[in-house]
Amino acid sequence: MLRWCAIVLLVCTGAFGNPTPEMPAAYDTIIIGMGAAGCTAASTLSKAGKKVLALEAMDRIGGRVNTVPFGDGVVEVGAEWIHGTEQSRVYNLAIQNNVSVLPQDIDFEVYRSDGSIGDKKVLNELLTFSLSVIDDPPETPEPLGQFITRRLKDYMKEKYPALLADQDFIDNLLEFLDLVIDNYESSNSWNEVSTESKYTELGGYQHMSWHRHGYKTLFEILLNTYNNGPGYPNLDIKLKKEVTQIAWPQDPTQDVVVYCKDGSSYRAKNVIVTVSLGVLKERHSHLFSPALPQGKVTSIQKVSMGVVGKVIFLFENRWVAENVSSFTFLWRNEDRQALGPDEVWWPNIAAASSPMGNPAGLTLWTIGDMAKLVETLPEDVVKRKAMELIRRFMGKNRTIPEPIAMLRSSWYSNPYTRGSYTYDNLSTPQYPHARATLAEPLVDSSGAPRVLFAGEATDNTHFSTVHGATDTGFREANRLLTKAKL
Repeated sequence: MLRWCAIVLLVCTGAFGNPTPEMPAAYDTIIIGMGAAGCTAASTLSKAGKKVLALEAMDRIGGRVNTVPFGDGVVEVGAEWIHGTEQSRVYNLAIQNNVSVLPQDIDFEVYRSDGSIGDKKVLNELLTFSLSVIDDPPETPEPLGQFITRRLKDYMKEKYPALLADQDFIDNLLEFLDLVIDNYESSNSWNEVSTESKYTELGGYQHMSWHRHGYKTLFEILLNTYNNGPGYPNLDIKLKKEVTQIAWPQDPTQDVVVYCKDGSSYRAKNVIVTVSLGVLKERHSHLFSPALPQGKVTSIQKVSMGVVGKVIFLFENRWVAENVSSFTFLWRNEDRQALGPDEVWWPNIAAASSPMGNPAGLTLWTIGDMAKLVETLPEDVVKRKAMELIRRFMGKNRTIPEPIAMLRSSWYSNPYTRGSYTYDNLSTPQYPHARATLAEPLVDSSGAPRVLFAGEATDNTHFSTVHGATDTGFREANRLLTKAKL
């Protein structure tokens, strides 16, 4: 799964200042977190005439979407693509506003750790088969990696018996497939992912890029600032506002009070919480007063939050082929075994890709525990060792220039995200309703929703995606609007 830059939001700061808990509610709804879910909820409620306050802990809007200017273009440090075009709120918003989004062909080249070129045709066939069996899960849930391995070996026994007998090839293949699945899921291992999942792909092309517009354009559209739009006068957005407590009442006559780290507090009739699951895992015990019900706490504990990271280089000019956007790395066993202690994270990088927002860029993808490690390493070490890795795989028959800039993500170490996106782990079969429980609002004694929850983790079928997050923001805003009409 998010980035923002130099966007002027013309919003009303309101005449209320920072209300004390004794003052009447200044707002109908407070939204905590201005990522895809929060911005969608804010947009929906503002359009309906509600007075909305949005509190964002970071110094930018976007959450786990983060478009950053890089050289002559932009790059996405977080969410990169629109996944699916049919019935996609995100895709439809782009089209309705005449913003071109382009399909990114994920054609790839295969490089081995000795610098040789791998067999792309066979690898692509085996990868395609492995991904296809996910849609035909076993009756009894099991670890996804175990299931794919069994089905793949049966397939190869019939079609590629000689390759199946090559243990080095099988080891390398399974390690590669593990990384591919982990990149999709944000898991640390494909055997931490369950075959039982309600996740559903939208129809249409799965990798639509905002290219030079950047994913930030989605937020400009949502907040009515695209093309110098005026914003919403009834929407007050405050950045660098870390929320420390949400006091929610059982008494229908009382307001929800939100307390911030800087000492300010705000009142509203209700609150929509859109912070990531990673943040809820870390803070739920002291964030809510009264505490969350045990069922919701269990859901927070049982759903997994993973990490996908990026190291993005900028070069003076593009040096990779124009018609190829992805580059797969396969390790030979002897090369892997010879790695030094400062190269332990190298085998975790399954691929590099060329961002559409800047053709002179190159992105390395990191996953799981090794992505967390890369976030902690000194900048110069990451740059030097990452370039050594690129040259080892891709530099045998060409001279690879030095980069002129580098960016890297920090989704796990960022206290306001604590990860990238969620996945269905091995607990999913025992807790099939965890996401639905996570999405349930906290209600007062009259049954009115006072604290609502949105974000990709609360979507049963489209978790881990921006469109899933936007759907949940709309869901919770609509819950309030529907309730108000009753």
